[in-house]
Amino acid sequence: MTTVLIVATAAPKQPAVLVEALERFRSKGATVTLACFFDSEELGIDPALAEIRTFAIPGEKRDARFRKALGRAPANRKIWLHARRSTWLRQQYRRADLLVALDARAVHTVWEMAQRNTRAGAYYGLVPAQKALAADRSESVGKRLERQVAAAAGIGARGARSAAEQTIRTTFQKATGQRVMSNPAGAWLWTRAVAAPRVPDRLRSKLAVRLHDSAVRAGRPAAGTRAASAAVHRINSLATRADMLTKAAKTELTLGHQPSGLHDAIRAQLALADDLLPRDTKKAAAAVSMAWSLSSNRVLHFDRLTSPMSTDPGAFVAPFRESTAARKLSQPRGRLTPAAPAPTDRPLRLLVTTLINDNFLSEILERYRAMPNVEVRFLDLYEDEVTRPLALSGSTVMEHLLAGDSSYGAKVEEWLRPHLDWADTIFVDWCQATAALFTLHDPGSTRIIVRLHSFEAFNFWPHLVDFSRVDDVVFVSDHLRDLSTAVLPQLTDTGGPRLWVIDNAMDLQRYPRSKPADARFNLGMVGFSSVAKDPRWTIEVLRKLRERDERYRLTLIGSNFNDRTSKPAKDYGKLLKQDLAELEPLGAVRRYGQTDDVPAALQEVGVIVSSSVRESFHCGLVEGAASGAVPVVRDWPFFAGKPHGARTLFPADWVVESPAEAAERIFAATATEEQWRETGQAAAEHALKTWDWSVTQSGFDRLLLDD
Repeated sequence: MTTVLIVATAAPKQPAVLVEALERFRSKGATVTLACFFDSEELGIDPALAEIRTFAIPGEKRDARFRKALGRAPANRKIWLHARRSTWLRQQYRRADLLVALDARAVHTVWEMAQRNTRAGAYYGLVPAQKALAADRSESVGKRLERQVAAAAGIGARGARSAAEQTIRTTFQKATGQRVMSNPAGAWLWTRAVAAPRVPDRLRSKLAVRLHDSAVRAGRPAAGTRAASAAVHRINSLATRADMLTKAAKTELTLGHQPSGLHDAIRAQLALADDLLPRDTKKAAAAVSMAWSLSSNRVLHFDRLTSPMSTDPGAFVAPFRESTAARKLSQPRGRLTPAAPAPTDRPLRLLVTTLINDNFLSEILERYRAMPNVEVRFLDLYEDEVTRPLALSGSTVMEHLLAGDSSYGAKVEEWLRPHLDWADTIFVDWCQATAALFTLHDPGSTRIIVRLHSFEAFNFWPHLVDFSRVDDVVFVSDHLRDLSTAVLPQLTDTGGPRLWVIDNAMDLQRYPRSKPADARFNLGMVGFSSVAKDPRWTIEVLRKLRERDERYRLTLIGSNFNDRTSKPAKDYGKLLKQDLAELEPLGAVRRYGQTDDVPAALQEVGVIVSSSVRESFHCGLVEGAASGAVPVVRDWPFFAGKPHGARTLFPADWVVESPAEAAERIFAATATEEQWRETGQAAAEHALKTWDWSVTQSGFDRLLLDD
């Protein structure tokens, strides 16, 4: 008697055809079993024709490995993964004479069954299976074996290649996985293998990236670096080399590390750009853009407590100065005529422009709009939906600069030329896309002023600005000027722009308010949403205070911590959440939330803390001081020990080095209510006479109105 096993993953569109086939199988003395991976009730088949079993697709929820395997598997293989878990079904296909796939999704499952029961014939479809059953009676043993092998090969042709590839891929992944690369012997062996001669560049690159990733994830980045370096020396293609090193660097950045091969990847992209520059400026621009993308990745500078630019910012960007393509982006193109002096027969036409962020412009716009001798216009490059895309593509700007001319450049000229023709002076806030676009073409006799905030110093945009067309560059602090000139040496070149240090425009008169007595024990932070603000440093100060006096508490003013930007931010956020989960129930920490009335929030704060690892100025700290809170400023580590920083910006007694020193300053300043109010009053007087808009506006008058 012949045993037939039919596997079906969906009900046939014509059930009558299946019924007819089952009747023919029975008439020839065959016993038929139908394995359904759907609800077999849909078929309505007489149980006398076949034994019918239904298998549920969801599988066993409890088995994590099985769920993981299902998640990785293609649709047709999922059926087999379910099928092989059934003891009953294993018994059926091992004793079957004919294995039949009723539909395409069942083909792979039947092929797998045929590999485990080599004497059975395997077929796709009912008609081939019926023909095989009829021919089976007259076949010789040898012919039957040949037919069975051919049938198995035929049905396997649809799935064998993908299955073989999957097997090879799985074997390769295991052989080069974390377990192997965590073993010194395994890492040594693969490092030798990846450097073997006569390996195609593409394969060598792929293998090197896999080995590097496995080693890094296994906690052995040095082994990953050795494997990547071994491969690099054997790769001839500049593009392949750059791609391999970039992928390796991106893996480490994704994991929150500073890549050991970061500069190798940057230099490889720049070498590719230099090679492509004479013949393909588009691809050259893409390579330079990738180099800048690596060097300005937020994991390096914003989402950790350190930055590779801290020690020597000039050295960090040195590879770009060595590249022909990168240097061409910022080479001076000059202007035909110098900026004209301010007009004497009509009001000065002042254009104030930015991209999205106008947070630091309110007082400036209000003052000069009120002056009869100044006509002010404001332009946000983001407002116009039609032209907005022109301001959001750094790689397109790079392509234009490398080519020297482009349709993109013509569109920018058409967009901004009317503004350049109208204005006598253009004040560009933020040295980013706005500054690059306004210097993309000769500004004529219009004076160009650019204000650079700290964010841009870590970004690529200032390197696309033609500073030979900029008359003045403004910084909000001396230490920011020092950082910027180290990163942008063209700022200090002969014939370069004038450099100004002018404090942020802040109306501090609205901050002084009477504070309740219990504010004396309340620390405050204005802004804690990023790693650079390092709120956990302030929490450490709070812990030291509460060890001696549990009346001390902390108010966090502003939006919650943003842990969605990268893995380091997520890791930091997790620790911060643990701190808050411990301290908030005790009333030791309170989140005030985002508010438009910061003076009211600061009325409850007796000690204002700046715990940042770096700041260009820190308006929130100054606002707190103006409110009468005792200022405590961490000696911002990024600038500590340098000619300028927190210690040169603020009074010496405001600045501390450690949480312990901060706690001692707070204990001393808040020892009595009288002492606390006197210290806070002194801080408020210093803030108002130094940084209030009534004082700092004279700097802007000299900048904008004086020739």
